[in-house]
Amino acid sequence: MAKDSAVGVAVGDRMVRISNPDRVYFPARGETKLDLVNYYLSVGEGIVRALRERPCMLHRFPSGVAGEKVHQKRVPNGAPPWLETVRVHFPRYGRYADELCVTEAAHVAWAVQMSTVEFHPWNSRRADTEKPDEWRIDLDPMPDCPFDTVRSVARVVHEVLDELGAVGWPKTSGGSGLHVYVRIEPRWGFADVRRAALAFAREVERRAPDEVTTTWWRKDRDPKKLFVDYNQNARDHTIASAYSVRGVPEGTVSTPIRWDEVDDVEPRECTIATVPARFAELGDLHGGIDDAVFSLEPLLEWADRDGLEADDS
Repeated sequence: MAKDSAVGVAVGDRMVRISNPDRVYFPARGETKLDLVNYYLSVGEGIVRALRERPCMLHRFPSGVAGEKVHQKRVPNGAPPWLETVRVHFPRYGRYADELCVTEAAHVAWAVQMSTVEFHPWNSRRADTEKPDEWRIDLDPMPDCPFDTVRSVARVVHEVLDELGAVGWPKTSGGSGLHVYVRIEPRWGFADVRRAALAFAREVERRAPDEVTTTWWRKDRDPKKLFVDYNQNARDHTIASAYSVRGVPEGTVSTPIRWDEVDDVEPRECTIATVPARFAELGDLHGGIDDAVFSLEPLLEWADRDGLEADDS
C-alpha cells in the first residue's frame, strides 16, 4: 500500500474515506490509523452510547500519539453533510462553537479520519446543554498513590452509592485512575451538579480519611492520597468517554468494568489490542446506564448540611 493511499471503510450505509491508513499511531505495538478506525468500529455500540447527543471535544494527533496533540472543539469547514453538530456557548470568551454530536458510528470514524484519538464529551446533551444528565466521579490518584488505594476507594464509592440508591457504572480511566458515571435527572445546572459531586466526595473522604483528599489545590494535596475530582462536573470540563482510546504509545482504553472486577482489573492491559475481544464477549457493560436515573436531591441536601456553595473549592 502506498504511503499516501486512502481506503474506504463501510460504516452502516456510509462510506468513510481514511487517508494515510498505514500511518503508525501507537508505537508500542505499531497499530496504525486504520487499526484505530477498526477498533472504534468493533466497540461501535458502546462508543456511540457514550457519546450520543453530547457536545464532544476531539483530542487529535495528526502524526500519531508521539507527536503534537491538538484540542479541537469546532468541527472544521468541509465536514460531510451527514455529520451532526451541536452549538455551545462559551460566555467567558463571548464565542460559540459547533461541536461534533455523535449519533452513529460513522461520525466516530470520520473523527478518526481527522486524526482524533480521544473523545471527550460533555456531561450534558444536545436537548439542553446547560442541564447535565451525567454525574462523573473521577478517582484521581496523586503521584505516590498506588492503584491498590484506587481499588479501596472505589469500594467506598460503591458503598455510598448503594446507600443513596444510585447505580454507578465504573470504568478504567485509561490512565492511573478509575471513573464512575451515574445517570441523573437533567433538572439541575452545572453549578448544582458540581456542588452535589463535592458533597459526595466529602462523604467518601470522611469514610476513608487516610486514603482520600478533596483539597482543591494540587500543591496542597498529600501525594500518597487519592483526589476525588468533583470539578470534572463543572461546565465545559470533560474527560475521556467510555471506550475512548488514550493518546499514549500503548493505546490504552477507558474501559467499562463490572464492580466485581475492581479488585483485579489491570488498566494497562485494557488496550485497543484487547478490548475488542472483551467487548465481543461481554457486550457493553454500560448498556443499561440510561435506564438507571438518579435524583441529586439527597446529595444537594448533604451540600446544604455541609454549607457547600456552588463555587466552593
